[in-house]
Amino acid sequence: MKLGISQTDDFVFQFINQMAVTFSALNPFMRFLSEKAEYFFYLGIIVYWFTRIHKNRQMVITTLLSACVGFGAGSILSHFFYRDRPFVHHTVNQLIEHSANASFPSNHSIGAFVIATGIWLFRKKDGVIWLVLAGLISFSRIWNGVHYPSDVITGAFIGVISAFMIYQMVHRWSVAHKCLNASIDLYEKIEKNIWKGYKKASKLKN
Repeated sequence: MKLGISQTDDFVFQFINQMAVTFSALNPFMRFLSEKAEYFFYLGIIVYWFTRIHKNRQMVITTLLSACVGFGAGSILSHFFYRDRPFVHHTVNQLIEHSANASFPSNHSIGAFVIATGIWLFRKKDGVIWLVLAGLISFSRIWNGVHYPSDVITGAFIGVISAFMIYQMVHRWSVAHKCLNASIDLYEKIEKNIWKGYKKASKLKN
């Protein structure tokens, strides 16, 4: 007997979610991935920016623009294809608290994969690590009972596609590329002036 898409989604969800019982020792790690690991991405973006390397700053701006596109697309999809969380209609092993809002697509997956892909497009070695973390976060959302597999797969797809689209636009459309570099140059001029002012103030105090 062949399973439909919905039935397959339910089956895979139940299989992964049941691991919370079978491998309960991993539950604290899975809760951490679902609730806290996203902060590594925010921290990473800040650190890359303040390395003061031009390429990294291109990467950060491109990735943030990609995130805007990704979350925008996800919001539209959630309104046209509304889906309840797994715990609304099923008995699940829910390990984290979550409001009963739209389940499809997963915003955690969109955010994690759009940033991870954005980094990978500029820095391949770093990007692989971020992509693995994005995958773990997405997997944990199923494990913890707050998303179906199709939610996180779609979210990951949106994140990846958004990152590629904006990357290609910035690098192939000369106007966008010039605007990107001009915005970085302007920021760096302001940054240098602030830094010079801070140094002068420090000398006067000493």
